[in-house]
Amino acid sequence: MDTLIARLGLALAIGLLVGLERGWRERDAAVGSRTAGIRTYGISGLLGGTSAALADTLDGVSVLVASFLGFAAVFAWFKAREASHDDDFSVTGVFAGLGVFLLGALAVTGDVYAAAAGGTALAAVLASREVLHGLLRRLTWIELRSAMILAVMTAVILPILPNRTIDPWDGLNPWEVWFFTVLTAAISYFGYIAVRVFGATQGLVISTVTGALISSTAVTIALGRAAKTDHPVRLAGAASLAAMVSIMRVCLIVAIIEVQVLGAIGLAAFAAAAGFGASGVLLLARGTDSAPIAPAARNPFDLGPLLLFALLFAVVATANAALAGYVGARGLLATAAISGAVDVDVAVLSTLRLVGTAASVATAGEAALAAIVVNALLRLALAAVAGPVRFWLPLAVATLTAGGLGASAYLSLTRF
Repeated sequence: MDTLIARLGLALAIGLLVGLERGWRERDAAVGSRTAGIRTYGISGLLGGTSAALADTLDGVSVLVASFLGFAAVFAWFKAREASHDDDFSVTGVFAGLGVFLLGALAVTGDVYAAAAGGTALAAVLASREVLHGLLRRLTWIELRSAMILAVMTAVILPILPNRTIDPWDGLNPWEVWFFTVLTAAISYFGYIAVRVFGATQGLVISTVTGALISSTAVTIALGRAAKTDHPVRLAGAASLAAMVSIMRVCLIVAIIEVQVLGAIGLAAFAAAAGFGASGVLLLARGTDSAPIAPAARNPFDLGPLLLFALLFAVVATANAALAGYVGARGLLATAAISGAVDVDVAVLSTLRLVGTAASVATAGEAALAAIVVNALLRLALAAVAGPVRFWLPLAVATLTAGGLGASAYLSLTRF
């Protein structure tokens, strides 16, 4: 009995939570002018829970089905009268009521945690109307198409790929290649969406950080070009922040794929990132405000670059496995360093997938750090080509500072 009372209480709470959002949104309406508010939604959840309890007691699911159909008919009829009076064509309130009823039933006869999570999610979605509508207004068809491509890549293509190696060195796994391609593109896509939603004109720091989520190298080149005419020291500070974001992005990938490796590189990586961050703040503090930089932020789901990434990853993964088979795991350091000059994500991902087979956690960590170092040196070289001395020289100092802190942290971790 106590269990049933608790479950009915959860059903009521789900309805009250959704009703709170619905009632707040219509709080200025006259009393009695709205079909459903906090009380009605609360009763709807309790009604769903009670119907489920009766169906369980009578061992007849038809009781629950009949109750739901009757509730849906009555609720929809009253909502239709309200919509006709207000000249409103929104059906959100109807589906919210039906959802509350069903979640109330789930709370009594199903998984209470799933019901609680569903009720919270329903209320959150209803409360996010302005945010979601604003997002739709700001995003273009290209971004929406990219989200669809992500869904197709994940739900359609990924399951049909063979999840086994198909080369003599056990390095080329089509499923893994595609999975890591989707994962990397998804991380970049969030940065791309951030640029589109918040804009690259909100300030130098915001534009740099959001741009670096997509490509820190592209940001560094854009800053170097702008530094020829505008505050090179401050722009060098922004490039330092982009380098910090690049390292944190690698740490995120490592944490998702092989969290044990993060324990091997975390201290050194975070120390280097802190060095870049501190240098960036100090350099940005000098001089006057400068205009924000809007680096060319390509769509991460453009098919050309996406397929190129997959091809590059497949080649590097195969080369890593072959090299590890012939010269041992230490050969991964060489391939990671070389591929890190091209794409640090490819270098790190191709190394992580060998953990537990051809590479130990320590070796994979060393390879990931080697890729980070080579990638940072490449950015510095490109900065020297794209920008003036007053831009790349402070960036070089920041790079040396970050490298020194990272090396010290790594050696300290190795020693203890």
